[in-house]
Amino acid sequence: MTVNAIQTRRTDPYSPPAEHLELQGDEPVAFLDWRDGRKAWAITKHADVRTMLSDVRFSSDRSYPDHPAHGGYVPGAHKGAIIAIDPPEHSAIRSRVMNEFTVKKISLMRPRIEEIVAEALDAMLDGKSEAELVKELSLPVPAMAIAELLGVPYEDHEFFEHNTAIFADSSHTDPSQRVEAIGKLRDYISKLVDARMDARGNDILSRQLDAGLDAEEAVGLGFLLLIAGHETTANMISLSIMTLLDKPDLLQQLRDDPSLIPGAVEELLRYFTIAEVGGLRLATTDLEIGGKRIHAGDAVYGLTNTANRDPEVFPDPHTIDFKRGARNHMAFGFGPHQCLGQNLARLELVVVLEQVIQRVPTLRLLDPISAIAFKEWGPNYGISELRVAW
Repeated sequence: MTVNAIQTRRTDPYSPPAEHLELQGDEPVAFLDWRDGRKAWAITKHADVRTMLSDVRFSSDRSYPDHPAHGGYVPGAHKGAIIAIDPPEHSAIRSRVMNEFTVKKISLMRPRIEEIVAEALDAMLDGKSEAELVKELSLPVPAMAIAELLGVPYEDHEFFEHNTAIFADSSHTDPSQRVEAIGKLRDYISKLVDARMDARGNDILSRQLDAGLDAEEAVGLGFLLLIAGHETTANMISLSIMTLLDKPDLLQQLRDDPSLIPGAVEELLRYFTIAEVGGLRLATTDLEIGGKRIHAGDAVYGLTNTANRDPEVFPDPHTIDFKRGARNHMAFGFGPHQCLGQNLARLELVVVLEQVIQRVPTLRLLDPISAIAFKEWGPNYGISELRVAW
């Protein structure tokens, strides 16, 4: 089969698009049809994707009209949103905020994360024998955690979960609805920042304002953390639990030896690689990747989903192996834009699996995998609804 276009839809919920995997074997760096009549370079090998993501000459600045993610750009909306800006602005903001997410600092949150997960499970299990897992567990856990970090009142969680879902669903949502949702979220964060300007609290936004971030940058940072801090982790919680329930031999491994859970989290992160557009860049000068000449102004797409299935790095890559030791995966990206909240996401995933396995031993799927609604080109892969029973 000859691949002429970069596909975006999975036909197997457990695998990247077959065309992506074919490219990795046949043409690891390929110039293909993409969206809206444009072409883009598809990079599929682990080493090449790492090289591209670590080179700042491949720009993340979405204000460039030719940037492959420019379609989601709103003038002024990305100031402070470090995912969509380049150095030196990016470096200045990231260096200040990264201290909030160190391994040591996040580890101190474990008791509170355990409480949050326990409270969500208590509510889910109370007097019932079945539930919709996304709504009752996957979303509430990371939403509560990031709300506390940002000083967002949790009673507002339904507002930001609803608008984040609209923003994140680019495949089914009208573009005007997405713009409206972005505006509502930014207005909300703007009011929160205004309140912190008048009276600081014990939260990330207050500390960043104290460290020199201006109000507009704080809004951009808060907007990014609010969305990235719960929607992505929620998708991974749902996919992880679905996988364990669908593959009982894997679940039994974790029941027999709970010490495998941290390694299981890393392997599941590698296996699904849900951030499907995290590798979009614009070449700002002529460069060479994988023996191919990429020209200034070319759109580039680092396919981390196939990089994490590269057999040269992960032997038997399509098999889930909880003992693999897959910490060199790129589920959180790589280089200067590597996910800021990855340590928090890891902790939340570990605690959720620990408690679900321990507390709900009879948990099962109510629907076959073929009937589950998966998110496609979201920009994050995930599950829209997951019905379970016990």
